[in-house]
Amino acid sequence: MSAGAVLAKGMVRGAVMHFAPSKSSMEVASIEVETSKIPEGKSLVVTWLGKPIFIRHKTDAEMEEQLAVDVSSFRDPVPDADRFPDLRWQVLIGVCTHLGCIPIEGKGDFGGYYCPCHGSHYDFAGRIRKGPAPRNLEVPPYKVAGDVMIIG
Repeated sequence: MSAGAVLAKGMVRGAVMHFAPSKSSMEVASIEVETSKIPEGKSLVVTWLGKPIFIRHKTDAEMEEQLAVDVSSFRDPVPDADRFPDLRWQVLIGVCTHLGCIPIEGKGDFGGYYCPCHGSHYDFAGRIRKGPAPRNLEVPPYKVAGDVMIIG
C-alpha cells in the first residue's frame, strides 16, 4: 500500500470518527422507565436527550375527561387519541413550544402546565389553551411493554 493510500485511509477514518455520534449520546438515545413505580394519578419527571419529560399515569376518570374535550376550536387541534400511543400514559416533552422555557406542572388557568416566561397556559393534556405558544407540548416517541416504558 502506498503512503498516499495510507494517508487517505487515515483521513477518511478520522473524519468518520469525528462526525459519528459519541458513545454517551448513543446510550441516551432511548431511556427505560419502570412504570410499576408510578402510581395511578401521579407524575414523574425524567430527563431524555437533555430535556425534561413529564410522565403521568392517568386514572380512568382523567382519560375519560381528556377524551371528552372537543379540541376542534383549539390552536393545535390534535385529539389525544392521535397524540398518545397509550392513553393510560401521558408522556410530554416539558419544553414550551413558544421559546423553549420549562413549564410548571399543576399551574395556569387550565390546571395543567404554565410557562411563566411569556404566559402560555396548557391544559392537563399539554394542549395549548392560552398565550403565545403556537403548538401543544410535544409527545416524544414512546412505547409501553409490560412494566417498562421506552422513550426514544
